[in-house]
Amino acid sequence: MTHNSVAGNAVITGPLVMAGRVESLTLPAAPPSATPRQVPSPSALFVNRESELARLQATETERRADRTPGIVVVSGLGGVGKTQLVAQWVARALRHSYPGGHLYADLAEIRRHGAVDVGGVVAGFLRSLGVHPEFIPAGLGERTALFRSVTAGHDTLVVADNVRQAAEVRPLVPAAGLLVVTSRTSLPALRMDGAVHITLDPLGERAGVEFVRSWRVAEADGAAEALVRLCGGLPLSLRAVGEWLARCPHLNLADAVRRLGARGLPHMEDGTLSVNAALDLAYASLPDPTRKLYRLFGVLPGTTVTGALAAAAGVPDWDDAAGDLLTAHLAVIAASADRPRRLRLHDVVLAHARETARALPDAERAAGLRAGAEFYAAVAAHADVFVLGPGRFRLQAPPARSLADLCAQETPFTDRAEALEWLDAERGNLLAVLRAAADERWYDLVWRMCESLWALYHSRKHHADSIEAHALGIEAAQWTGRPDVEVRMRNQRARAYYETGAHDEARRELAAAEELLGTVDDARLSGMIWETQGLVALAGERHEDAHELFTRALEANSATGDRHGVVVQTYNVGQALLAAERRQEAYDVLEAARVTATDTGDDTMLPRIGVVQARALQGLGRPEAATETAIRAAEQAAAMRLHAKLDQALAVLSELSASTRDARLRAACDAKLRQLRRDAGVRPQDD
Repeated sequence: MTHNSVAGNAVITGPLVMAGRVESLTLPAAPPSATPRQVPSPSALFVNRESELARLQATETERRADRTPGIVVVSGLGGVGKTQLVAQWVARALRHSYPGGHLYADLAEIRRHGAVDVGGVVAGFLRSLGVHPEFIPAGLGERTALFRSVTAGHDTLVVADNVRQAAEVRPLVPAAGLLVVTSRTSLPALRMDGAVHITLDPLGERAGVEFVRSWRVAEADGAAEALVRLCGGLPLSLRAVGEWLARCPHLNLADAVRRLGARGLPHMEDGTLSVNAALDLAYASLPDPTRKLYRLFGVLPGTTVTGALAAAAGVPDWDDAAGDLLTAHLAVIAASADRPRRLRLHDVVLAHARETARALPDAERAAGLRAGAEFYAAVAAHADVFVLGPGRFRLQAPPARSLADLCAQETPFTDRAEALEWLDAERGNLLAVLRAAADERWYDLVWRMCESLWALYHSRKHHADSIEAHALGIEAAQWTGRPDVEVRMRNQRARAYYETGAHDEARRELAAAEELLGTVDDARLSGMIWETQGLVALAGERHEDAHELFTRALEANSATGDRHGVVVQTYNVGQALLAAERRQEAYDVLEAARVTATDTGDDTMLPRIGVVQARALQGLGRPEAATETAIRAAEQAAAMRLHAKLDQALAVLSELSASTRDARLRAACDAKLRQLRRDAGVRPQDD
């Protein structure tokens, strides 16, 4: 065995010891293996869909015989029972099928201005399938490719609700398995993909009467038949009437028929039936606190509500009110990976709730929206601190109220991982509230929320949301006369553009921000802009420009005493020098960054620095020192459970061992890489 000291306190040991260190690496523990079963549970109120269930099952049998991925489109009117049909089928016939899991997404929850962030849906599916967030790519194409790879080994069922366009679901087709789509239209474009179409019609008179009898003994005067006819055979409408009658035991079916009138449900502009008349009856029968919760759904621009949010908006008796809506089949529990229980209305019911809320006085509507927006802004600020730490430079003051005070009924998160899950679970609501706050010209609240949401957007790569949100943040900064805020908003938007490869757009944002630097006092803002400009320059292979920009960012961070910023910018300078093939300079600068990081306890930067140092040493023709440095980086990354950095360190080691023909070291590296990627969900478990 050899043993030599080298610069940077590295210790070079012989090949056998190096291989042994890699072999003894303890990889971050794999998360608990849980096959997702996300399709909503079926209701007990379900009748006369046997032919449709049989056709679904026949399609499934045919798909399995052909061993090809399939698509089924279930179309029909809103409230006709499409989701319920699919839920019944999954519960009856597929409960133990599809070993890859059952994935579910309601696109109505995340549709914004008619568009769906499909990449966000795919990312959510990947996380549900066990892919570590650090390994989820930024672009839709890469995410879709990874989704197909992950679903290639085992049949996977995907259910997408409330789809409007074929393009929204094509990336969701698993490589092996079945995609089931519900839509109010037949989505004819999917026929080109071999989709099977099943149209779900309203219940006929006989089936409708059977449905009514499942919750009410029908009178002999034909009232049940009349009720089915007046409700257009829509199960949702009939259920709403049933809820009204359940709360009014002194009334009967004939009373419901009289209340609906001779014409029954009115028609909307597109010719479809409106269920509002039936929902009016159900709403009127609810207790006052439950009606207040129902109206809150209509006031807020999002799609789900938690107990803490309801309390912040002044809704009393959350548990009872939520129970009433669930019992009435007007709401369901929305599945999410975080702690709080979320309530979601059926999309047709939500539309009615919003219509009901429009009748409220303007001041009451505005007060409810403001309370909800302030709640989200404050809790998001707390989540930001949990995710990015209290030492992060922030322009806003800390929240005035503690998290325990804001969420007295339930603690939404207690650590970084839980805070990030809360932000992701609330992602659609947060962006919807941000839009509403901008419309109301609550500009101070808008930019504060944007600053906090960087913790979510950057960590989970929700770049489309980030670009939209920070456009609102820029406008808010301009209206409030805050050039410092505008600089930060433009920088964060530029980072989203940079991450997606839209470098021209990133440069435009940064140029606009740079024009404002003369009007702000804090040098850290200048450092941020120069850093992002440097990253864009580095990506464009303008290495000398990147070096100059990172050097300026380093000087700005040094002037403000930002120790972490000094380490990051020194590291960036080293990256630029290495890219320019100034390898010895790069190594020396990176060594300075390593020493500073060690002295200041900035441990998470050490593996990043080590990986680039190893590449510099490799380029200098010092493979032993490069190998020692890469092993040390791998050990540090493993100890801190930094999956992506560990992957990079092992990949560098594998390259080094190949160039030095160290077979044992290469075998050890490749084995650890395979295991790490299996545990991270990006490599088949049986590989």
